[in-house]
Amino acid sequence: MTVASSGRFRSRVARPDDKEEKDYVGFASLPSQLHRKSVKKGFDFTLMVAGESGLGKSTLVNSLFLTDLHKDRKLLNAEERIQQTVEITKHTVDIEEKGVKLKLTILDTPGFGDAVDNSECWRRVIDFIDQQFEQYFRDESGLNRKNIQDNRVHCCLYFIPPFGHGCAHAHRHTLALARGDDDDVFLRLRPVDIEFMKRLQEKVNVVPLIAKADTLTPAEVRRLKERLREEIDKLGIKIYQFPDCDSDEDEDFKRQDRELKESSPFAVIGSNTVVEARGQRVRGRLYPWGIVEVENPAHCDFVKLRTMLVRTHMHDLKDLTSDLHYENYRAQCIQNMTSMMSADKRVESPIPILPLATPSAEAEKLIQRKDEELRRMQQMLQKMQQQMHEQDL
Repeated sequence: MTVASSGRFRSRVARPDDKEEKDYVGFASLPSQLHRKSVKKGFDFTLMVAGESGLGKSTLVNSLFLTDLHKDRKLLNAEERIQQTVEITKHTVDIEEKGVKLKLTILDTPGFGDAVDNSECWRRVIDFIDQQFEQYFRDESGLNRKNIQDNRVHCCLYFIPPFGHGCAHAHRHTLALARGDDDDVFLRLRPVDIEFMKRLQEKVNVVPLIAKADTLTPAEVRRLKERLREEIDKLGIKIYQFPDCDSDEDEDFKRQDRELKESSPFAVIGSNTVVEARGQRVRGRLYPWGIVEVENPAHCDFVKLRTMLVRTHMHDLKDLTSDLHYENYRAQCIQNMTSMMSADKRVESPIPILPLATPSAEAEKLIQRKDEELRRMQQMLQKMQQQMHEQDL
């Protein structure tokens, strides 16, 4: 190694295991250090699944992570489902694989899309996502910032039914097949699908999925994917976009990334049942006409979804949540706080106004609470401005 300081001296240090002198500092070991630290600390990931009942959301999640998150779930009858409103149920499981720990949080949305009027079914989901952003914002602005728990939603899998309107659509589908009209087989995105994805596109990474792909032929899956891609692009819906590969990536990774992009939206099948196929035991579904294998790429995109979600793009989903969605929320909060402070200064009058009557005890308490809240917000804003200034330096 050659070290120069102000051009005054040069010294040589050779590595003991090298026969020839080479330039070597040691920071090439930083990735290994970060890897060991990350493995020791563990990872956390929050995944939301949304879609109407009966599309296999719970089965797919159990298939993805080889667990049973809903073993104690009570199945509702038709009357209970009609009365049920949209809820958020939270399931947390700690998974360890080859020494790597993952704290997985699954957020389910029972009741979504099951009502007669679904015009506001997305409201509960957005409120929940905003609550997680608000909690993280408060923790980040507090005194103890070392052990902040990240409960922000990193990804939302949105399940789109393969055929969208029940008996009426099934009848049209049969008539279309009878007259050989393939263009009428697939309906466009339903209004509830469009509204949900548009409302959440600025809050979370939305990954649309075609549910129950075993109800479609391979040709129908291809046409449905093309139709959905056209609709999403035409309507300006912002779904999760796969990042471009770096030029120095190996060819296998580039090929895998290209296949993932071409397969979106993923057509998936979920199953936790082990069946016999070609002398092997595989996870799949047994039908009178044959076996659908969940992990067979020729049958569905389950393996591609798992690869994207777990092996290749989990960190990108987390980074995009932190750097884009949360930063937008944080900037909006700071802007609102600044506007409140500016409005409060404008209403201050240089001439003291004598009160017409003595305020009551309740009014005094309310004024004190408002003053304390304003001071706390001012202190929080000053801290954030100072932190932003230090980061710029």
